[in-house]
Amino acid sequence: MSDPHSGSSVPQVDVPYRLDWRAAGVRIGAHRGKVEGAGGLFRDHDLLVRSQDPRRIDLRMSLRDPFGNLYVKRFEQKTSITVYALVDLSASMGFAGSVDKMDVVANLCGALAASARRIGDSFGLIGCDETILPKFLLPATRSRGTEADMVADLRAYLPAGHGAEGLLEGAAYLAGRRKLVFVISDFYWPRDLMEAVFEALSAHDVISIVLRDPRETRDLPRYGLVSLADLETGRQRLYVMRPSLRAALMHEEAMAAKALRALAVRYGRPPFQVMGRVDWDKFGAYLMGEAA
Repeated sequence: MSDPHSGSSVPQVDVPYRLDWRAAGVRIGAHRGKVEGAGGLFRDHDLLVRSQDPRRIDLRMSLRDPFGNLYVKRFEQKTSITVYALVDLSASMGFAGSVDKMDVVANLCGALAASARRIGDSFGLIGCDETILPKFLLPATRSRGTEADMVADLRAYLPAGHGAEGLLEGAAYLAGRRKLVFVISDFYWPRDLMEAVFEALSAHDVISIVLRDPRETRDLPRYGLVSLADLETGRQRLYVMRPSLRAALMHEEAMAAKALRALAVRYGRPPFQVMGRVDWDKFGAYLMGEAA
């Protein structure tokens, strides 16, 4: 896979994803389902008197039964799922360093939407700061007509909200049948909010995508005057940078990443970190279970 150009309307990249659970939907798709159907993967055998479809009688299995029962093959119908991107659009997501975070968000959402549509899944978007933002509340659909507008709107948006509490509203919006939910954020949240969001999404298959930029902490100088801003509040403070302070800031970031990983693993999958631009090959391998 190649990195889609930031100026393109919809990223031209396939994002494969694999589920380790059976979907309950009835619409034919690409995923293993709970519903019995005429095609798909072989699931098991059942007695003809229970699964009354003589077209699927397995003579070999039936002849092995000493009681003379007739058996039929049962198959699982492949089905489609609903995919959502639950996106943090609070002020910290407006950071532009080596890359623009909103450009990365737009690329991710565009690629996920196009990939979901190509295999028959529906895709929706919920963008939040303190509340759900109406402009970025797009119910799940299989239509490709909304992809270009969604990507363009995300790319042009300048986050300004002082908090991400709206993600809890977004989680409530997703109540119902199990979905695949991509939570896209830099995860600069209070610990209690982070735990509440993961708990609210516990009924779904949650993939957390952590956006980081090297210039936020890693590229800080060892010495000198540095003005650091809290992007959630807009407050700035001047620091005299020195090795010990730089090490402390990097240690704080490492501890926050460790806490997030522990929380995400408790509810399912480990998070995927994007440092700068998206490595699409690495992301695809992660989604297919080949990398953590």
